Amino acid sequence: MSVRTVIVGTDGAASSSATVEWAAREAGRRGASLRIVHILEWNDEESRESAGNSYVERVWAASDSLTATAARRAREVAPEIAIRSDTLIGHPAARILELARDAELIVLGSRGRGGFAGLRLGSVSLRVATHAPCPVAVVRGTPVAGAPVFAGIHGSPATDHVLETAFEAAVARAAALVVVRAFAPAKQPWAPPDQDDVERDRIEEQLAPWRQKFPDVPVEIRLAHETVAATLENASAEGQLMIVGSHSRGVVRGALLGSTGLHLLQHAACPVLITRPLNADPGSPQIR
Repeated sequence: MSVRTVIVGTDGAASSSATVEWAAREAGRRGASLRIVHILEWNDEESRESAGNSYVERVWAASDSLTATAARRAREVAPEIAIRSDTLIGHPAARILELARDAELIVLGSRGRGGFAGLRLGSVSLRVATHAPCPVAVVRGTPVAGAPVFAGIHGSPATDHVLETAFEAAVARAAALVVVRAFAPAKQPWAPPDQDDVERDRIEEQLAPWRQKFPDVPVEIRLAHETVAATLENASAEGQLMIVGSHSRGVVRGALLGSTGLHLLQHAACPVLITRPLNADPGSPQIR
């Protein structure tokens, strides 16, 4: 039986401590172990050639100190979980994507070390969030304690998986769940005048099996006629976690640009969980 593992990347940036703490608490909620990784961007040949170099030794020592500090902080917030910390060599995004093959969840910060204020999402977090074969959480903003979990749905085949993840997250946090559906009202003359009621009934039908499975979770349905991205960004200011889904559409260059998920990863006011079935196709997913 494989060990369930949450993997969190740390780079020593000011936001890394909050990212590690969030990951530790999430591992505790899931009954999973936590692996903390810091990746030195060298290739194997460079590392062999530099062996014994005093500068390299200092870098390794600093990295070990960084991961040890992160592990101590993780133990403080989640003393019940097993924690491992490692320094690895390679390109950060590529190495994390390798680790993601056996992970239950990858957790990353929203900015790279020394990132400019205008660069709201680090390149490593972006690449991992869009290509990992497992769910990815990007920790940003300040989660509102005791606030609801939000789930953005759009009527695709991924909706059931989003709802399952959202109900489980709400149960783990003893929180309410707000299900958000944004859509433009139909303008055709034959469109039903009570379109909101029709949409609400459709969502209630989707929610029915999950309400039955999780009867103690309070659920609110929220409909909006703004863009999906704007609706979910605004909602994120009220929540402790925003959950959206993803699915693959094959190799489509630039397909991620302008997507709802990408917008949230850059602008949300709380952590964002991009959920997908474990071992999903890591090809070129489109985050919705």
